[in-house]
Amino acid sequence: MHTRFTETFGIQHPLLCPGMSYIATPELVAATGNAGGLGILATGPLTAEQTRSAIRRIRSLTDKPFGIGCTLMMPGARENAEVALQEQVPVINFSLGKGDWIVKRARSYGGKVIATVVTEKHAISAEKIGVDALLVTGHEAAAHGGEVTSLVLIPAIRKVSSLPIIAAGGFGTGQGLVAALALGADAIAMGSRLALTRESPVHHTTKEMIRQRGVGDTLYSRNFDGLWCRVMDTSTARKLTRKPLSLLVAGWRALGMARRMKLPLGKTVLGGMLTQPQNLRQLAQFGAATESIRLAIEDGDHEHGVQLIGQVQGLLDDVPSVSELFQRLLDEARATRDKLPV
Repeated sequence: MHTRFTETFGIQHPLLCPGMSYIATPELVAATGNAGGLGILATGPLTAEQTRSAIRRIRSLTDKPFGIGCTLMMPGARENAEVALQEQVPVINFSLGKGDWIVKRARSYGGKVIATVVTEKHAISAEKIGVDALLVTGHEAAAHGGEVTSLVLIPAIRKVSSLPIIAAGGFGTGQGLVAALALGADAIAMGSRLALTRESPVHHTTKEMIRQRGVGDTLYSRNFDGLWCRVMDTSTARKLTRKPLSLLVAGWRALGMARRMKLPLGKTVLGGMLTQPQNLRQLAQFGAATESIRLAIEDGDHEHGVQLIGQVQGLLDDVPSVSELFQRLLDEARATRDKLPV
């Protein structure tokens, strides 16, 4: 299936694996590329040295295009983006920050840039700085979806932008792919669906929990990491979303995260206090949430961990390989298209 997205990024299928922290590892990114899609490496938990090593690991596993993700408001993100530019990674996906400098640098070697957006305003701004595509994240998505559902957000952004759109939030089936294309998108991102594949590093306990959950079994709160965030509904998640962390507790946990990631402590908390005091609580909550996310994904520990997941979890009931999943989705999409009334 060919769209403007596949043509622009030089891939076979309009299917993308977003940069999910602790999930979009080199192995899953490479499996996505080898199956004909575009995988985005998660760099949030990585140091610059680890990012460079992960990029080279991907290149040892595939010769297909791939990308890296950078959440620019986070400590270490600029350094990770710098590594990607030095390594001339084919695609860089940025979010939560100004990426004009990334666009300029990527252009110099023929790289392409995707901006993650949740509003028309952000889409217009991203197009003005010259990005190649928009990752449009609707309300149904895991983690930081927008306030507006994909059903409305995709056509709204299509009205104000001529760029290829990758629709995220609620997609994980062939029927969803056809729906996204009908709404004006050129591809879909399937974080939750790809988290439930054989190449995904998600712990088997967590994968089984995803299989058992329904579409309504999520929580959407800004008390988990400081931004509106969708997570799996568990007793631990309910406790951690009941009220925001105090600044003192969040800062202490963020320092622990910084130590594990080998980030300068001042960059995580002390620097924020001096340079961006209004963002200190946000950074601290992000840092505090990081360990909870890791525990659910890597250890299957849901007494202390929290799983980021989209509402589409209720449509997922098996654990295929990435290549098997993509072939099934494309078959479903063709069958769905053929059944539509003319």
